[in-house]
Amino acid sequence: MDEAKSFTPALGFRVLTPLYDRVVALTTRERTFKRALLDQAAIEPGQQVLDVGCGTGTLAIAAQLRQPGLHVSALDADPAVLAIAVRKARRAGADIAFDLGRSSNLPYADERFDCVLSSLFFHHLSWGDKVLTARQMHRVLRPAGELHVADWGRAGGLLSRSAFLAVQLLDGFDTTSDNVAGRLPELFGTAGFRQVEEARRIPTALGIVSLYRAVKGASTPGRHSHGGAA
Repeated sequence: MDEAKSFTPALGFRVLTPLYDRVVALTTRERTFKRALLDQAAIEPGQQVLDVGCGTGTLAIAAQLRQPGLHVSALDADPAVLAIAVRKARRAGADIAFDLGRSSNLPYADERFDCVLSSLFFHHLSWGDKVLTARQMHRVLRPAGELHVADWGRAGGLLSRSAFLAVQLLDGFDTTSDNVAGRLPELFGTAGFRQVEEARRIPTALGIVSLYRAVKGASTPGRHSHGGAA
């Protein structure tokens, strides 16, 4: 699917969008993998964080509540899920800037963010849009900034491969085949990231959720890049 022309709604169909949070929570061990992703990112107070493909805002809200001093932006191309995200953030007391936009053309300045997050998003994109998105993430990160992604990963055997067929039937075989083949580390490497790794694999009812990390090359040492608002 060409992201410039369309996007995949939550659960594949607009009519299912109101059910998204419930379905994800029941089938993907959402709390487990999102908590693990935030543990892995180890975001520090005062940093600028971007959640790409934020959906209903669960990850962005969790990040902001974990570190109240964060400056969190969150982007999605679907106005229906963003409306849900805004309501959820308001109820949770989370101060997040939600933006409508495309991951293939992020509406942010170069080197604005210290950390970019994404969860269960890349498998909705064609390979071409995966490449554009990864390059955009690299562009908006500061030197030494980090990318942390949770998404469907390489199948671990017949059982997990069979379970993942349900995801492919819903979200499409063309976009999900790169994930099940384990190609996301290759993707991040071609976008210019360094120290790319699959840091953890979490079994779920629908297959393996893999946690990936990568770093934008920097001229100075240090794990994190600090900075205020752009």
